[in-house]
Amino acid sequence: MDTKYKMYLLVCGGTGCRSSQSNVLEERLRKHLKENKLENEVQVITTGCFGFCEKGPIVKVQPDNTFYTQVTPEDAEEIIKEHVIKGRQVQRLLYKDPDKKEIVHDSKHMGFYRKQLRIALRNCGFINPENINEYIARDGYAAVAKCITEMTPQQVIEEMKKSGLRGRGGAGFPTGMKWEITSKSPGDQKYVVCNADEGDPGAFMDRSILEGDPHSVVEAMAICGYCIGADKGLIYIRAEYPLAIKRLKIAIQQAQEIGLLGKGILGTKFNFDIEIRYGAGAFVCGEETALIRSMEGGRGESTLKPPFPSVSGYLGKPTNVNNVETFANVPVIINKGADWFNKIGTEKSKGTKVFALAGKINNVGLIEVPMGTTLREVIFEIGGGIKDGKKFKAVQTGGPSGGCLTEKHLDLPIDFDNLVKAGSMMGSGGMVVMDEDDCMVSIAKFYLDFTVEESCGKCAPCRVGNKRLYEILDRITHGNGKMEDIDLLRNLSKVIKDTALCGLGQTSPNPVLSTLEGFYDEYVAHIKEHRCPSGRCKDLMKYEINPENCVGCTACARNCPVNAITGERKAPHTINQELCIKCGACIEKCKFNAIFIR
Repeated sequence: MDTKYKMYLLVCGGTGCRSSQSNVLEERLRKHLKENKLENEVQVITTGCFGFCEKGPIVKVQPDNTFYTQVTPEDAEEIIKEHVIKGRQVQRLLYKDPDKKEIVHDSKHMGFYRKQLRIALRNCGFINPENINEYIARDGYAAVAKCITEMTPQQVIEEMKKSGLRGRGGAGFPTGMKWEITSKSPGDQKYVVCNADEGDPGAFMDRSILEGDPHSVVEAMAICGYCIGADKGLIYIRAEYPLAIKRLKIAIQQAQEIGLLGKGILGTKFNFDIEIRYGAGAFVCGEETALIRSMEGGRGESTLKPPFPSVSGYLGKPTNVNNVETFANVPVIINKGADWFNKIGTEKSKGTKVFALAGKINNVGLIEVPMGTTLREVIFEIGGGIKDGKKFKAVQTGGPSGGCLTEKHLDLPIDFDNLVKAGSMMGSGGMVVMDEDDCMVSIAKFYLDFTVEESCGKCAPCRVGNKRLYEILDRITHGNGKMEDIDLLRNLSKVIKDTALCGLGQTSPNPVLSTLEGFYDEYVAHIKEHRCPSGRCKDLMKYEINPENCVGCTACARNCPVNAITGERKAPHTINQELCIKCGACIEKCKFNAIFIR
């Protein structure tokens, strides 16, 4: 921030808030500042994601740390006149704690942030991501300077190994060890690759880091290049992330202009530069060998390992692949030391983890918590509990490859090993919460549908096996399942896990196995009773009218699109089950609670 200003208005400029006109809000704020001749005293700064997406767009006023939520362009004038000019907070825009029913005047005391520790997200919401000077002011590029002027590559690698940082892209492989293997692999040319191909449903961790703090990734890639002996970096990012791409391009250009990328960085003999490569949104390209094949111009398919990319990767050369969040941790570890980072988290899972909280939860958003934080703390304290007072049912961690964890897992400390033991996985950090109205058989079917669609089709276990799994689940949700289907689901899932070529196929049965483990009774109800306990599977639903409550107002009959409801005025009506399409229009129009789902 430019210290000449007396006040700063930080406006969320992430994709989520942009979709709610935060860019228009910024324009209005600047317009009203100019009208009041305050443009030289108050600065409007576009930042990255604050994380609290449920309450966006957000405006944070500094230095008094006032936190305004759900701000619209129409609120801009009031913020300038009341807060900036008169020094009075706009009460209606302040966050109201849903439990204590009281106004929270700054973010430090908000439940959403209270248990968070932001390392990878340290700059998101604090700096203008398009201004390299703001990044430098928060110790930016100090880590790469320290590495190339004070440390040998092996010393940096040892620091990374000592930190205990594990890859945040899903598998959790030790980062320092991966760097060391790549550094020792012989090759006249080596590459650093950043995996920004984020494809999990409901996940937006990497996108938000690149939108809010692209320089941290640029700096970390340069550090990695120094360690492994690479002078070339490649960022593989899906083309559906236009804002992240724009800010990455700006960051790379700015770093090049002041000598932090390119030849002879900081007057040393170290050369390193970065290019951006675009993906077409194939989920399988999040797997490192498929990603590399795509960058080479081939079809995005996984390849057999070994050899691993660290030995033979991009163009057959030693290649180090880490995802965005992993890289975002690196500069902090170098600046603050491995011992500092190592003290955070659990014995085998050090540091923090970024999660995208989504689904049936009050505080949808981006969070970062120390490893070892429980699911209960994340869902009910940070996440604010389940929407509309509904009962918690399950949480899907790890995206389509993860499992559905139940109420008995709520006190499970989150780390790589605990989630795997529970039948799920960390994945890249997607966390989708479900409530009592969700059908777990349908949830498993949804994720299998996604996996079948996104499979590269190279190996039969994934190409054929997952299709068969989906067909069995589809049969069950349509009321045509048999009890032997349950054993078939289990056996086929285990075969796929043991024989699929890559991580996508090997983990794809997790939603099936975890829902069978946690919600076996729901499968039985679908098969034996031809009933969906949650009322979500249309073919197993029956809309019926309680004659004792029906007054014959005809509202349901008049709004039925297929004329499935008959009856005389002022007399109980009936529904023809053969004609009913289960659209729910009748329930919406009935004012007497006469229609129910069996």
